[in-house]
Amino acid sequence: MSDYSKLIADGQAVMGLEFGSTRIKAVLIDEEHNPIASGAHDWENKLENGYWTYSMDAIVEGIQDCYAKLKEDVSEKYGVKLTSLKAMGISAMMHGYLAFDKEGTLLTPFRTWRNTTTGDAARELSELFRFNVPQRWTISHVRQAMLNKEPHVAELDMVTTLAGFIHYKLTGNKVVGVGEASGMIPVDSVTGDFDAAMVEKFDALVEKDGYSWRLRDIFPAVLTAGENAGVLTEEGTKFIDPAGDLQAGVPVCPPEGDAGTGMAATNSVAVRTGNVSAGTSIFSMVVLEKAMSDYYEEIDMVTTPAGAPVAMVHCNNCTSDLNAWVNLFKQNLELMGVKVDMNELYGNLYRNALNGAADCGGLMAYNYVSGEAITGFTEGRPMVVRGENSDFSLANFMRAHLYSAFATLKVGNDILMKKEKVTVDTLFGHGGIFKTKGVAQQFLADALNSPVSVMETAGEGGPWGMALLASYMVNKKDGEDLGTFLQEQVFHGEKGDCLNPTEEGVAGFDRFIEKYKAGLAAEKAACETL
Repeated sequence: MSDYSKLIADGQAVMGLEFGSTRIKAVLIDEEHNPIASGAHDWENKLENGYWTYSMDAIVEGIQDCYAKLKEDVSEKYGVKLTSLKAMGISAMMHGYLAFDKEGTLLTPFRTWRNTTTGDAARELSELFRFNVPQRWTISHVRQAMLNKEPHVAELDMVTTLAGFIHYKLTGNKVVGVGEASGMIPVDSVTGDFDAAMVEKFDALVEKDGYSWRLRDIFPAVLTAGENAGVLTEEGTKFIDPAGDLQAGVPVCPPEGDAGTGMAATNSVAVRTGNVSAGTSIFSMVVLEKAMSDYYEEIDMVTTPAGAPVAMVHCNNCTSDLNAWVNLFKQNLELMGVKVDMNELYGNLYRNALNGAADCGGLMAYNYVSGEAITGFTEGRPMVVRGENSDFSLANFMRAHLYSAFATLKVGNDILMKKEKVTVDTLFGHGGIFKTKGVAQQFLADALNSPVSVMETAGEGGPWGMALLASYMVNKKDGEDLGTFLQEQVFHGEKGDCLNPTEEGVAGFDRFIEKYKAGLAAEKAACETL
């Protein structure tokens, strides 16, 4: 403890801070990359005027409260004040649309990745680029605002993501990491920058519509992992730490999206590795050996923080409905006078799911709290359906909800692995759903028919991954690439606990997914009538 106290007092700790969908979390790591302190702030998006959003007040309050709690944790554990850092980095949920005029005024409320309001723009751009451009990407939001003839478009001076915005407030620099950039508009993995031909095609649309700006005027510059993206300014310290303890001058690495931090946190930035990040949304990332033969609406092409090509399957819905049911069970127990430990409740319910039938006994669950582009939904209605002869047990009920959390991901990955014949040596799972050992991990292995590993650090997730990217910037050896740094300096060859798919589990999930796809008509009817 005295060593950690000195490390922190000497300003040698490194911080990663990530804006997740439901939690903002900061993690402080030591020289061996072990988490030594943390702070968190819970928040939630809201549906306002047809858009999923977080208010600017919520963003500012969130980062300041999160950092204040990190300081409290440091003080309580080590008896020192956090005043300086060796390096830091900011990450956030990818994509979305934050638009400002030249005075820095927010032109329209933050439009997050969760929105499915840019269908016309996404289709137009996908055809124009011959490249799948999802609805949640920043360029789709820009183009849709142009198609809608929204007055604010003429005033655009800076368009960025949440991570890019926070980085700008801390450093004054308008930049993003290459992984984050690849979720704004397609990136050229050779140049490590926005695809020049696609930028030119988009600028032709801008000129045709009569706007004076061009894409590179309003989008941030692109940096690769390991590059210095600026330092914390005096204004930046006031933004994150209004108490005034944190000193300016801290080196800040390129801001990244939660996809990039997930790859770093699971040591999956090398070819034939991949990871699955499960939270409010769920996505898989597979680092490719070669380009795919075609483009698909279900698969996004992005990059690692170092710029290597990655096939991404992103689904808007994962644990929200599952968490809602667990909270309902909590309320029931409290009604009976039982004091509930949520970790114990989740653990018991998840482990009991292993006792369910391989195909969930005829139960079907749809976890669509919001729209789901992969299956063609612009809005959702969480739903549970069972037949008259279904085995309606708690084990099957929980198993169906855990299957549902992975179902849409399987739809996309079946294209990647069965049609494109992409090979993955191991997928690494991370996120809270994997904290109960051997349950969600096994179901995911069965769903994707691929080995799935979970490391002890899986629960640390994105904030820790961001701290690793910040550490890479200041601690890498000369010429050391990101993959080598993670392998040798962070993970030291650790492979994690691996579970292989089982024949019974794969067959059961396949039966479930066929019924799931057939039952999407019922989900559609629910959206239309309820």
